[in-house]
Amino acid sequence: MSSPHRAMLGIIGGTGMAEALGSLGNGEQTRVDTPFGPPSSPINLVEIGGAPVALLPRHGEGHRFHPSEVPYRANVFALKAVGVTHVLATAAVGSLREEIRPGELVVPDQVIDRTFRRVPTFFDALAVHVEFAQPFCSVLRKVLLGARAEARVHDGGTYVCMEGPQFSTRAESDLHRSWGAHLIGMTLMPEAKLAREAELCYAAVNLVTDYDCWRPHPADLGAQELLEEIVGNLRTTSAAALGLVRAALPAIQSLAASGCGCQASLDRAIFTSGTQIHEDTRRELDVLLRRVLRNR
Repeated sequence: MSSPHRAMLGIIGGTGMAEALGSLGNGEQTRVDTPFGPPSSPINLVEIGGAPVALLPRHGEGHRFHPSEVPYRANVFALKAVGVTHVLATAAVGSLREEIRPGELVVPDQVIDRTFRRVPTFFDALAVHVEFAQPFCSVLRKVLLGARAEARVHDGGTYVCMEGPQFSTRAESDLHRSWGAHLIGMTLMPEAKLAREAELCYAAVNLVTDYDCWRPHPADLGAQELLEEIVGNLRTTSAAALGLVRAALPAIQSLAASGCGCQASLDRAIFTSGTQIHEDTRRELDVLLRRVLRNR
């Protein structure tokens, strides 16, 4: 568990990054039981620079879960349960903008949620409405943007989270561009919403693998060659993202474990009267609710 005065980082590795996380170190495999079932895999608790870091592959061992089946609630709950205060998520994306090129990284600042099969809240038994105008932690984003990277890192961008698992149609891609969006992916929702409900600071690094289908692929590029190019971009961006994480770790670990507004997001969010919150709910969700329900 982390010191009450220091941040503890959790890293959720997406496509391409799950395997790369292993290079951060081998530690203790921790299985966490949650009210929402098991997380994607056991959490790997490693020590980096003298501080604990919790590693979790979003899609599980061997990329077991497709985006709609990832156990998002269990993953975020489990990270909170082991003492994580700050979460850095990585996710592969397609670019919706000419200036955001394959092989580059983006630290997004906005999200459009187009998912419809996923449960987006922990709180089925009570009414909880967290603020979400700024879906990513500004403090954690600033640390990431201040770290040195081996690839170009774009500051900000709107990420469209589609349901998948199929990729976009051309009409959908054109629509997303007309909205002013910059990136298309399948995994940051409801992960970011759940992190806010869990009062965790949460930021993302997006790995740009290709242009979405609004931009036609070169006519002389065959399907196999295109796939090889995308896989190559994923390897390049994974290495760059891992370097960015390593560079940012000292600054993240020096952050206070509390003080950011993300970590008080439930203060004015629980609309249900304390007398109407069942004891079973209090017990089941104690990891999430104990701070704010202490005197209710």
